[in-house]
Amino acid sequence: MLPNLIEQFRTDGKVAVVTGASRGIGEGIAIGLADAGASVILTARDQERLHQVSETITQRGGTCSVIVGDITEEKTIEGLITHATDNYGSLDIWVSNAGTSDHPGHFTFEEFPTWHWDQQIALNLRPHFIAAKHCSEVMKPGSSIIGISSIASLRAAVRFAGYGAAKAGMNNLSQTLAIELAPKGIRSNIVSPGQVPTEATTRVGGVPPEKFSELAAAIPLQRVGTPQDIAGAVLYLVSEAGSWVTGQNLVVDGGYT
Repeated sequence: MLPNLIEQFRTDGKVAVVTGASRGIGEGIAIGLADAGASVILTARDQERLHQVSETITQRGGTCSVIVGDITEEKTIEGLITHATDNYGSLDIWVSNAGTSDHPGHFTFEEFPTWHWDQQIALNLRPHFIAAKHCSEVMKPGSSIIGISSIASLRAAVRFAGYGAAKAGMNNLSQTLAIELAPKGIRSNIVSPGQVPTEATTRVGGVPPEKFSELAAAIPLQRVGTPQDIAGAVLYLVSEAGSWVTGQNLVVDGGYT
């Protein structure tokens, strides 16, 4: 008898870590996975915002816990994995969402400071590598490692050279992980969002909220994305519905690229 396809999208019994879960895309992913049945460990540096997300998940009937920490520190990653295994008995899903920048990215290449390059690699690439190393030691067959990349990784990232290069590195690393971790039954995939207006769009990208609607003009589907659009892609990749998918980059951008 064929399995119920809708049920294949459920994540009941799975344990997930979502980094950068305090706002924007990370918040959307965390809520989406919890809605689908996963126990979700939320992490970011903003304790107040994390607890707001936690309250939302609880009110919707989901299960979650909060770990405040800086994902650029290896001890934070180790602590998250230990928390998952000690408190939930397993770790089935890791989503590297924390990223973007603590500083505006508007630097021409001639002016691009070395410190900003190093910061972009440290925030947008290195944690995914460290997390995958530790996850591979505890994850069981059927588990998933997801990197949230960007369409900036697929073309020239003008004035955002460090960010684009770091995300392109994440893409390549994910493909490598897909091959090397396949014997363990661990899948590795990427989701590359297009224009999803968040606080970072204003803080880093320099686009004020009143201009968000104008971003849609260049998108074939004539709308910007939402965190839920990205959460849907992640849910597919980590659920049984996506169990034969690994080494892929699922671009979610309304047709922009």
